Amino acid sequence: MEENKIRELYAKNDISEVYTNLHSSSAGLTSAEATARLAKYGRNEIKKSEEESEWKTFFKNFISMMAILLWISGAVAMFSGTLELGIAIWMVNIINGLFSFWQERAAKRATDALNNMLPTYVQAIRDGKKTQIDAKELVPGDVFILQAGNAIPADARLITASSMQVDQSALNGESVPESKTTEYAPGEGSYAEANLVYSGTTVGSGTARAIAFATGMDTEFGKIAQLTQKQNKVDSPLTQELDRLTKQLSIIAVSIGVLFLIAAIFFVKYPFAKAFIFALGMIVAFIPEGLLPTVTLSLAQGVKRMAKKHALVKELNSVETLGETTVICSDKTGTLTQNQMTIHYIWTPQNEYTVTGNGYVNNGQIELNKKQLWYEENPDLHKLVQIASLDNDTAVQPSKVKGGKPKILGTPTEACLIIMAEKAGFDRQKVLVKYPRLRELPFDSNRKRMSTIHRWNDSQYIIFTKGSFSDVIKQCDQIQVDGKVRSMTEEDKKRAEKYNADYAAKGFRSMAMAYRIVEKENTDVAKLTIETAEQHLVFVGLTTMSDPPRPEIYNAVKRCHQAKIKIIMVTGDSKLTAKSVAVQIGLTSDKARVISGDELEDMSDADLREALKGEVIFARVAPEQKYKVVKTLQENGEIVASTGDGVNDAPALKQADIGIAMGLTGTDVAKDAANIILTDDNFASIVAAIEEGRAVYSNIRKFLTYILTSNVPEAFPSILFLFSGGMIPLPMTVMQILTVDLGTDMLPALGLGGEAVDPDVMKQAPRKRNEHLLNRSVIIKAFLWYGLISSAISIGAYFFVNFQNGWPHVPLAANGPVYMRATTMVLGAIIFTQIANVLNCRTNKVSLFKKGIFSNRNIWYGIIFEILLFLALTVTPGLQQLFNTTRLLPVDWLFLFCLPIPLVIIDEIKKWLLYHQK
Repeated sequence: MEENKIRELYAKNDISEVYTNLHSSSAGLTSAEATARLAKYGRNEIKKSEEESEWKTFFKNFISMMAILLWISGAVAMFSGTLELGIAIWMVNIINGLFSFWQERAAKRATDALNNMLPTYVQAIRDGKKTQIDAKELVPGDVFILQAGNAIPADARLITASSMQVDQSALNGESVPESKTTEYAPGEGSYAEANLVYSGTTVGSGTARAIAFATGMDTEFGKIAQLTQKQNKVDSPLTQELDRLTKQLSIIAVSIGVLFLIAAIFFVKYPFAKAFIFALGMIVAFIPEGLLPTVTLSLAQGVKRMAKKHALVKELNSVETLGETTVICSDKTGTLTQNQMTIHYIWTPQNEYTVTGNGYVNNGQIELNKKQLWYEENPDLHKLVQIASLDNDTAVQPSKVKGGKPKILGTPTEACLIIMAEKAGFDRQKVLVKYPRLRELPFDSNRKRMSTIHRWNDSQYIIFTKGSFSDVIKQCDQIQVDGKVRSMTEEDKKRAEKYNADYAAKGFRSMAMAYRIVEKENTDVAKLTIETAEQHLVFVGLTTMSDPPRPEIYNAVKRCHQAKIKIIMVTGDSKLTAKSVAVQIGLTSDKARVISGDELEDMSDADLREALKGEVIFARVAPEQKYKVVKTLQENGEIVASTGDGVNDAPALKQADIGIAMGLTGTDVAKDAANIILTDDNFASIVAAIEEGRAVYSNIRKFLTYILTSNVPEAFPSILFLFSGGMIPLPMTVMQILTVDLGTDMLPALGLGGEAVDPDVMKQAPRKRNEHLLNRSVIIKAFLWYGLISSAISIGAYFFVNFQNGWPHVPLAANGPVYMRATTMVLGAIIFTQIANVLNCRTNKVSLFKKGIFSNRNIWYGIIFEILLFLALTVTPGLQQLFNTTRLLPVDWLFLFCLPIPLVIIDEIKKWLLYHQK
């Protein structure tokens, strides 16, 4: 039998049949039976997907495409006779892997610290007695008690219920609590059966007794978690891009190695074995060993900066993926909105009042014609505020922490009425002393009203009634206008209906307020029924409310649109509310198409793909449908970020290229499925994180250009050696090449990884999937511009030293002090031209001086380090032998220090000619 059919049976069957099916009773289970069922069904907990072992997580950091390339190149270096080079390359790989493992493990610990969802204890009926048990020991057939504030521990059928309202936003995305009763009603949307409650949701108000029919992974909460866990993880775009880059670099390196092998055999007349070893050395030289640790540390820097912007990154590659995002699929409740119901307007037959301020704090006022008004100043406002505050079971407790959220003991709807009354200057507790409550007729989902009966004076009682407009207005035959009560005319009713409809069209929920005064001598309060109390009411007016957008959302949406990022709202809320919020915050225009879950169910894949190309909003969607939207967008070629906080969001979070969960209000399942967790639940933090992600990719390309640039002057000495038939002695050794790749280039490259974001980065479209790291621009810059200039200067330095010592009248030195000084100058020239190159790579179009030549301190620390390292190699005896270097003359140092200046000036002229004039 289908699972939803079983759920339907538990909702529709008589409670006696439910007891029979679950082999239980109103007295609950015996302790012995509960123990047996615990062994059969397992603990009432959401089992996490089987996590990778620590060892597997550890070793995967050493088997990426780039890492494998480094393992191979290290082995090749050892085989070619340079043991020290091979060991050094392997050490780079090991250090990089250890760092990546440590970084992701630290993120996992931070994530685990955020996770907290299911309740710890529950009041269950065992052996006919009320017993407090661990919620994880609850089993199907257990009868348990619920009251306001409780998190519901299992899927259950209600046995009794009084004024029961449940916040199901974590499960279905609805911002409005669901009313629950013991009678079956199908409701609207997902999980809306009136007599069923679900694990992971929260009791807003009222009390109830329920019998559990599903626990743990068998609950709806658990099934969504299972759906999430079954999804296969896909490689991030950056991982795919680095794999592609590795293949490209491998092909380049091997191709060059083959060319050098052929040249060594035919031009230098090397024996095959010697030529082969030489070619292997050149392959190693052309593999940028410093690229992998530089990418890793750049991403780690991005993670650190994003953490300061309230975004906890669980995996390093997620940083850059966020920068590529083309579409954000966002939940509404709690993500785009504050998840705090707020009264915006009060309407009475005589006036419309504006209520300022948002949320569950008294941060506004009641205004009429833009002037503050207190409740005593108008009799109709006075009466409406009185009803809203006294016909109310909710309390709002201010936060004890500065800037914290107030605690709501009750429902959001009643909480916003309490705050509205406070804004009007109404002292609820003081008035309750004067007009004490005598009885309550609780709210229920059938009549959609609630009434309380109070002492009014020595001879009268007053009945306060609030509820949905249509269900209150039909009980009214009188109306209060300017403090005077008269019969309600058909025109009065139509006018009220028009205002109610206008508010609904704007996405507001309205609540009607009415009252009735009865004589004490003719009324027995204890015998009043709903029918006798809620009739001949006096209509007073309406309050209108909504879950307001987050204050920062307007600018965040605007910045996303400027960055050519599309935002699609995917919510469990109603079509009207969803569109109203979307239009209000500028997410879409008023012409946007709104597709409901039922309509989505009937759509073909082709129709959905077409709909997703335009302005679209999805409302009343089930979790698997949100997942479908994300997957279809990906099939359309989009890179999708999906946000959310509820269990209903988890499958889409897992499927998305980047899943973003809310850290404060998010469920365990959502956080586990996500790649990034927002520790402040602020949508604006996503925009800041996207900006950071774009900067990371831009910086990776900058230091890729910088690292590849040095490969050209590293190769030129060997090219001269080969094509001269050995007449030009090798101007640079393999260990000197290693000095550049793993020594002097590393810290400046890391400085580039932390380069400040370009000011126009959020005014550009996301990069296209077919736009790769190693593109035409990088190749031209690295190999044909910076690389050729560096090659000419470094080889020039080699010949200059020989020229000072008699060349061309004497042969080029092949050994001895002159040769050592010449090769040292080649190494020095490459290092000092790289100083100019790292500064030039900082900007693509903008002048370096405009950005600030000293604004990136890390680059200058790297420059100082590489100069000191080069100095150490030239003066330290042990290092001189290992790296084939010697002491330089003062004139040599003067030449080297002057090198960067003209190179920076030349590049500034090039940028001005190419970009400034445009």
